[in-house]
Amino acid sequence: MRTNSAGRLLAVIVAVVGALMLQVTVLPHFAWRVGGLGVVPDLVLLVVVATALATDTRYATLTGFFAGLVLDIAPPADHLAGRWALALTVVGYVIGRLAHDNTAEVARFEPDGARRPPLTLVLAAAAGASFVGTSVFALTGVFLNDASAGVGDLLPVALVALVLDVIAALVVVPAVWWLLRRLGADRAAQQTQWARA
Repeated sequence: MRTNSAGRLLAVIVAVVGALMLQVTVLPHFAWRVGGLGVVPDLVLLVVVATALATDTRYATLTGFFAGLVLDIAPPADHLAGRWALALTVVGYVIGRLAHDNTAEVARFEPDGARRPPLTLVLAAAAGASFVGTSVFALTGVFLNDASAGVGDLLPVALVALVLDVIAALVVVPAVWWLLRRLGADRAAQQTQWARA
């Protein structure tokens, strides 16, 4: 199925803004306290993961940069701007490359010909993205002297974040996948299919 680039862009913007709003307004009330830091699922990171699984590597990398930049400037950001942009750009690239280079035969096919990633791939991608994204963000904080916690405190936080991200991926990744398929589908291709039916 061909894609509508304007619809796909709209789907990504809606998903990133919606995830950001939930992540900074609702989830902090349910934060898991680890070493004095509140840990919540990184919904914006999971949007990048879903985009990497549903589109190509280049689009996922650009989505990661955009989503990270928005996360960097959204209140209550307490770090140097650009750290999340770098982390999510790396996540988009790495997950996009790994997913599309190694899953040609793994993904199941739906009746409309769209690849849908299996649950194991979704969970592995969420775990890997959480580890990579959190590590890049933490390491840039150490290098830039912008870390709010010591390196020793970051390991428990990263592990809790990984578990929360994998659990949240069960809902977020399929929802973003559906949104990308729904808004990103080429209307002309759909009308042609309907005319044939």
